[in-house]
Amino acid sequence: MAKNKTVYTCEECGYESSGWLGKCPGCGTWNSLVETVIQRKSVKNNNRAWLELDQNADQQAIFNLATIENDDRERLCSDIEEMDRVLGGGFVRGSLVLLGGDPGIGKSTLLLQTLANLNAQYSTLYVSGEESPAQIKMRADRLQIKAKQIRMLTATDFASIAHTLQKHKPEFAVIDSIQSIYVEELSGAPGSVSQIREATAGLLRLAKALNITIVLVGHVTKEGGIAGPRVLEHMVDAVLYFEGEKTNQYRILRAVKNRFGTTNEVGMFEMTQSGLKSVDNPSTAMLEGRPLNVPGTTITSTLEGSRSILLEIQALLNPTDFAQPIRNTQGIDRLRLNMLLAILHKSCGIATAPYDAYVNVTGGMKIIETSADLAIVAAVVSSIQDKPIASDLIILGELGLAGEVRMITAIERRIIEGLRLGWNKFVVPAACKRSVKNINLPEDCEIFYVSLLQEALDFLFS
Repeated sequence: MAKNKTVYTCEECGYESSGWLGKCPGCGTWNSLVETVIQRKSVKNNNRAWLELDQNADQQAIFNLATIENDDRERLCSDIEEMDRVLGGGFVRGSLVLLGGDPGIGKSTLLLQTLANLNAQYSTLYVSGEESPAQIKMRADRLQIKAKQIRMLTATDFASIAHTLQKHKPEFAVIDSIQSIYVEELSGAPGSVSQIREATAGLLRLAKALNITIVLVGHVTKEGGIAGPRVLEHMVDAVLYFEGEKTNQYRILRAVKNRFGTTNEVGMFEMTQSGLKSVDNPSTAMLEGRPLNVPGTTITSTLEGSRSILLEIQALLNPTDFAQPIRNTQGIDRLRLNMLLAILHKSCGIATAPYDAYVNVTGGMKIIETSADLAIVAAVVSSIQDKPIASDLIILGELGLAGEVRMITAIERRIIEGLRLGWNKFVVPAACKRSVKNINLPEDCEIFYVSLLQEALDFLFS
């Protein structure tokens, strides 16, 4: 019998060391290395003998890439429009997908609806390690899902799950969740770094060898990342995040990694009593019920993958009672807000130090690009001066440190989306004039070109 091996694994990044270290060399986290004992009963265990798959010569043959038929690897369409959009047209056969999100955000609900839709054409399996069959049946009844054809297994032992997948060979399987699965040969508790890594590696082999599409549900940490080693996200084919506030009816499905489609694509859902429903027109949903002619509000357009979405930015500036004014943001980076306020002060002489600043993107959306810079600053100045900005105006533009308004990408898509929803006035960078000329604009459309921040503010508040 081989001796057991003891390693120390970082709970944050998965770094392994033969001895304990106070600080992880991989991620720099203190006191994150925990002891893991790997039991080695035989040499076979080193080669993952607990995962026995039928191997043949074809699987180990060498192929010429040019001779392989490019059929885009048949996709399994879920008939949930926003889900298929994010995945690039549906689930690819034999792929391993990781879905993460906060507790109670609707991950299991979304996947249960996906299983119900796929059942019409494909064999499916729901593996639950956290809920009993009765609890899942209750949720299916509440969502009015016909659960007759949905097969399910309640198990947390990886060997049992692997045996079931090899025996029944479903075309689509859900593992809820990867943190609840354990490999008996490892001594760590379920959810530990070593357990998550080995269970995921085994499921990856199963997905590729048996051509099963497997979706893993993953818990998230308090920082918002997937719980477990960082290598987990590198092993899977796609990583999806389900975001949103529990008190808000809208949810955002975001792809941060996708080997078979575009990344940073998003889908929007609305949580209703009968489950999650796709939102076909996110711009209308985000701007529904917005106040008109109120100081501190502006409209801008942001790109989410291939989709342009109109968003409302709100700013509230109040005189501060503190030596260090408050800077609070929702939906934009706080450090970028600090930079924009510094540009405003330097270029236009408008000081924000005497004010607490609160900036919010409505609807729970997050802006990660720079095209909203000018709209954010305009909302701030509108709040300071207590002057509303025209409610039929869309403001676009990135700000440079010298106070210049810089070119942004895909200006055509942003303007076309605004025109489609009834907006006909736009403030855009002068550097985008050539691109705007390629758009077939209606006669009542007005485009205002600006090259400096001061020029834009003079136009907006004159």
